[in-house]
Amino acid sequence: MGPEAVLTFGRQGLELLLAVAAPVLLVALAVGLVVSVLQALTQINEATLSFLPKLVAIAVTLMLAGPWMLSLLVDYLQRVLAGIPAAISGNALP
Repeated sequence: MGPEAVLTFGRQGLELLLAVAAPVLLVALAVGLVVSVLQALTQINEATLSFLPKLVAIAVTLMLAGPWMLSLLVDYLQRVLAGIPAAISGNALP
């Protein structure tokens, strides 16, 4: 297994990480921004007010995007496991 194969596995893993984490992080960012603006407008500084909407939004996002995230992870795992014999023998990745 050469350095290019290791870099390919690592690059694919990082791309998958970004793809799987992006929906949850973007929703948390958007909800946090909206709640912060509302807190600034109403001058209510309550810590739980920003936590609960984020928690609910993340849970809804995971329910909606969860199957897609899981399919990405399963596909990647299948590709990695199928590529192990080729990586050990020194052949190109599938």
